[in-house]
Amino acid sequence: MKRKYGYIGMAVIVLIFGILVIPEIMKRAANGDIVRNESRSISTNESNSSQGEAQSTKTQLAYLGQKGQQKKIPPFSFTDQNGKTITNADYKGKVYLAEFFFTTCPTICPKMNAQLVKIQNDFIDKKDFGIASFSINPSNDTPKVLKEYAEEYGVKDPDWHLMTGDREKIYELANTGFNLYAGVNKEVQGNFQHSGYFALVDRQGYIRSRRDKYGNPIGYYNAVQKDEMQKDQMQMLREDIRKLL
Repeated sequence: MKRKYGYIGMAVIVLIFGILVIPEIMKRAANGDIVRNESRSISTNESNSSQGEAQSTKTQLAYLGQKGQQKKIPPFSFTDQNGKTITNADYKGKVYLAEFFFTTCPTICPKMNAQLVKIQNDFIDKKDFGIASFSINPSNDTPKVLKEYAEEYGVKDPDWHLMTGDREKIYELANTGFNLYAGVNKEVQGNFQHSGYFALVDRQGYIRSRRDKYGNPIGYYNAVQKDEMQKDQMQMLREDIRKLL
């Protein structure tokens, strides 16, 4: 008799469950609540993955392009402050910065090279880092003059070459090879004009840079500090050198 009543109790419980719970489950399924919860989980995972890919792309350094090709520095051969012939092969396998300057520059060159000295000191222990400084006034900037200039500014890195040579080849390298403007202008102080930017070159000889907030390459790094944004570019440059190293 007791077992009979036990069966009846269980039946009542099942009946109550069916009346109260199952309709609620069916209602949630009909409204899509259960499906939405699952979809939300998948959507979140996909969103995190997409954000990760976007962040990865954003932090990668861009290649500068020209006519649909990645821009690579053409071969060059000049003489440095020690009288040694330096070619692009001397920078092969190294990350390096490039600038165009002249020793009698009364305006931006002192600021540019003061920045380069600081960067040199930050990476002085890196044997795979270098700097290339090309004089746009080679008739004055002989190896002897460049040597004195290097000593005055505190150039210590053996892979920092201040170079002189044929003026037309230097200007071609600046304007076509690096796309960093250099030219003669008798109407400005010092009689020469040039870019106040540094180019960052990777181990394979390609110009690299970080991207702006729209995903476009910034191209070059402004060394002439006029405001806070440009000050930030020197910190950005240090970070990007480390990425390539």
